Amino acid sequence: MNNGLSLGALMPIVSWLIGVLLLSYITIYCLKAYALKNLLDVPNQRSSHQMPTPRGGGLGIVLAFFIAVLLIFLEDRLDFTRFLAVTTSLLVAGIGFWDDHRHIPARWRFLVHVAAALAALYLIHGFPPLTIAGLTVDFGFFGYVFGVIYLVWLLNLFNFMDGIDGLAASEAVFVSGALAGFIACTDIQLSLIATVLCVSSLGFLLWNWPPAKIFMGDVGSGFLGFALGLLILMAGFNDPTYFYIGLILFAVFITDATFTLLRRYLGGQKWYEAHCSHAYQHAAKRHGNLRVIVSVWAINLCWLLPVALLVYRYSDFGLPGLIIAYSPLIYLAVKFKAGRIIKSL
Repeated sequence: MNNGLSLGALMPIVSWLIGVLLLSYITIYCLKAYALKNLLDVPNQRSSHQMPTPRGGGLGIVLAFFIAVLLIFLEDRLDFTRFLAVTTSLLVAGIGFWDDHRHIPARWRFLVHVAAALAALYLIHGFPPLTIAGLTVDFGFFGYVFGVIYLVWLLNLFNFMDGIDGLAASEAVFVSGALAGFIACTDIQLSLIATVLCVSSLGFLLWNWPPAKIFMGDVGSGFLGFALGLLILMAGFNDPTYFYIGLILFAVFITDATFTLLRRYLGGQKWYEAHCSHAYQHAAKRHGNLRVIVSVWAINLCWLLPVALLVYRYSDFGLPGLIIAYSPLIYLAVKFKAGRIIKSL
């Protein structure tokens, strides 16, 4: 197994990644014609868009990503078990694509999500050990329980956060790209997979940047949340620090979605019903989609990435780093009244 990359191989890999970007972009272009006829998202009272827009473009991310990952595997740069683990996300993409066409009852979606999570956890051997207060904690069997909750929540929260143009794709590009950089020196396999996910998502972002020409749909949002969560878990087996880093990079989405859900639940609202009460949705109504996207990029690059770099440099700083990273985001969630229904801002 060849896990290394020489300097001489850099340019061919860059060219190859450009090919993945073009594949994603062109695939989404082809899907757009199909979606205009079969998957048109008509605005309603909960929508953030004004004009009917095709959805399901996330399938382009999935196809470009898996074609590239298959090539990595065939070139002997990815071991078989990891390849199988990554392919479990196809279950999530599949049920999402079906749900984009016709509504699938929540219980069936949930069962598929749990099955995909269990399969992935079995292949990667559960939940990685974590370092807490200087002690290494191996969760054993309970790691599978934590792992299922973690993966199912991430894929669903990514779906919840896919509500305005460019937001979910931007988050996927940032988290996967930053994660690829952090693990490049210790695990070139995972770094390549994360890079491919970043480039495939970038191909979609070019179509989804405000004003969006096509939406991601459940096929893309569920897949991205699951795939990113799985990559973070796999990186955590190399070093528990990477798990903390992954959660820090993901902090904007985790904070907004979790805070919103908790407030809706504690407030007696029907938390499981569709709504438009996330902090980012309130902010978009007040300041516009583009300003929200630019602000999220600023938070990611100027706040979360430096905190993640600090944790990378000082591995014992994982838990305090999480607290530092999330604290101002919780403040923003409160400031923008996440979880509350507001008729006018």
